Parts: sequence; structure tokens; C-alpha cells
Amino acid sequence: MNETNLQPKTLLVVDDIPANVSLLLEFLTHAGFKVLVAKEGKAAIKKAEYAHPDLILLDVMMPGMNGFEVCKTLKSNEKTKDIPIIFMTALSDTVDKVNGFSLGAVDYITKPIQHEEVLARVTTHLKLRKLQQQLQQELQFRQEYSVKLEKQNMELNAFARTVAHDLKNPLSGIIGLNERLKEMCSNDTGDKESLTTYLQLIGESGHKMLDIINALLLLARASEQDEVKKQPLDMSRIVAQVIEKRLVYMIRDFQGQIRLPETWPTALGYAPWIEEVWANYLSNGLKYGGRPPYLELGADTPVEGTVRFWVRDNGPGLSKEAQSKLFTPFMRLHQNHADGHGLGLSIVRQVVEKLGGEVGVESAEGEGSVFYFTLALSESTGIIE
Repeated sequence: MNETNLQPKTLLVVDDIPANVSLLLEFLTHAGFKVLVAKEGKAAIKKAEYAHPDLILLDVMMPGMNGFEVCKTLKSNEKTKDIPIIFMTALSDTVDKVNGFSLGAVDYITKPIQHEEVLARVTTHLKLRKLQQQLQQELQFRQEYSVKLEKQNMELNAFARTVAHDLKNPLSGIIGLNERLKEMCSNDTGDKESLTTYLQLIGESGHKMLDIINALLLLARASEQDEVKKQPLDMSRIVAQVIEKRLVYMIRDFQGQIRLPETWPTALGYAPWIEEVWANYLSNGLKYGGRPPYLELGADTPVEGTVRFWVRDNGPGLSKEAQSKLFTPFMRLHQNHADGHGLGLSIVRQVVEKLGGEVGVESAEGEGSVFYFTLALSESTGIIE
């Protein structure tokens, strides 16, 4: 056997002389190869196309299409061009051999055929072909890895700029308020109400920074984990936690209104990640919705077995160009805002896709936007109120 514990290699023998075919068929089959036979050129080309043998033993002198013509046809066909071809010929003229090599043949076997020589040449060229394929795979892998690495580097640079931008505003606020407090304390000019206001603003800025850091840690965990265990989600509890614990100050500052459905379909997911999705969608809706912002939340099942959760806002809407850029890694649509879509929607896309879902937006300028994400529907229960 030519390779133990592996599928036998397939050879295509092309020769118009039955005695030669019979001899090679018996010998090569006994040596452990799967042998296909063609007695003329056109049949050989058809068999090579559908069977795609590992190597072809091709006679040169045949009626109709000779071996050189068959070789030329096979090498011009995308499906068969990489199959090694060994010519079998009684010709000893150097010109004929050079012609064969120029057409793409890898070797010659001179008739009358010697079994040991055939086996040695076939085995050698099969090994060479295997090494060539491995090299091609390695090159392809390296090229793909290089492209992936370049993309990651670009994303990392954008990521660093986005994070620095998002952290700079609350940090600058804390530093400024701290200086103001020091000044008030040193001059003894502060009143209790002003001190309380400044301390509250410092606390809010600290919470903003903490939210950004937690989002970064979540993104890192999502990138590191190959799989995450999905469980039925209590979406009512998750949304309530986001609104009551994470967005209470923002809702107050923007005087936002949020309308919730009475019931939620039960989807499969990972609660901490889905909490981050809602936090991002709702905070963006509050910042970029109408004045005051009005948000409506809901869910539907447009595809069997899938739940689509959505947030509809009363904002100015988005152009088609803006929509196409929204979920691009760390792309920011509002450059003049310190806390735009850049980091948040990048995280949303990554965690939802990690859970097997999709993200998207439906919008028209002047008509508001609907941001959505999909998850698999849980089969265990239908509705959680």
C-alpha cells in the first residue's frame, strides 16, 4: 500500500492498447492504488474532469487525440490543470520529451514498461504533489493570516482612538470638578448645595468611565471565548436592570421616555452580554433621538425559530451611507460628540454574532431609526412577562 491507513490514491491510465492497460491495471491495483482506465483522449479528459485522479499515466501515441493534445487540454482546464501527468512512450527523441515537459508533464516512462520504475515514479510524484499542496495551503494560510493581522491592527488603532476619546470627556470633567472643589475648600466659599452638585457630577462621570471599562472587559472576554453557554433569558428583568441601574441619570438629563412591551418572547443568550446590547442601544437612542427622546422597545419573530428585539427612536433618522458604516469596528458617525456610536455598536455586533445572531438598523432620514438584534428562540418556554 502506498500510504498506510489513508484512502488509496486514484490513478488514471490512458492507453489505447488493451494489453498495456491490463498489465498496468493489475500491477497498480495490487500495489494499493485505485485505477481508472480510458482508451482514448476524449474519454480521458471527461474522466479526469469528474473523477479528478491524483495522477495520470498518459500514452503519447494514440489515434485521434494524441497524448500531447490531451495534456494540453487538461492543463488548460481549471479543474484538471493541477493533476500531475506522466507520459508513457516508446519515443526516445529529446525534442518529444521537451515538448511534453513544456506542456506541463512532470515525467516520462519509456516503453516497454518496467513495474518497479512505474511504481517508483508514481510514488515520487504523488509525494511531491502532496508536498506542493501542503505548501500551497501554508501559503494561503499565511496570506489569510497576514490580511487578518492587518485588519486587526487597523481595528486596534481605531479602537485605541475611540477608547481615548470616550474616556477623555468624563475624566476631564472629574479633573475640572476636583480643581473647583479644591478652590472652594481653600477659599471657604463653597455652600452645601454646590458641593453636593459637584460630588454628584463626579460620581456620574466615574460611572461613565466604569461603564466604558466594563464594556472593554466584556469585549475582551467575547473575543477570547470560542463558545458561550446560552440559556433562556428573562428579558424583562434584563431591560429593567439597564434602565433602573445604568441609565437612570441619562434618562433624567435627556428627559427621555421609554415604552416597554407587556410581554417578551423567550430567547436563548448570555444575560451579561445582552444587558450590554440593550445599554448601548438605549443610550444611543437617548443621545441621538428626538428632543425629548421617545423610545419604544419590542420584539417579533420574522423568521421561524428566531426572535428580533428592537428599539425605535424619534430621532432624525440615518442616511443609507451612515447606516452602512454603523457597525463597522469603532466607526463614529458624530465626530463632535465625546460618546458616539463607535465603541458601543462595535461591541454589540461582536457579542450578538458570538451568540449566533445578527444586528442591524432600519432607518430613513426624517423618520427615526429602528436598531435591532436577533437571537434564537427558546423552545422551553414561550413568553416571560
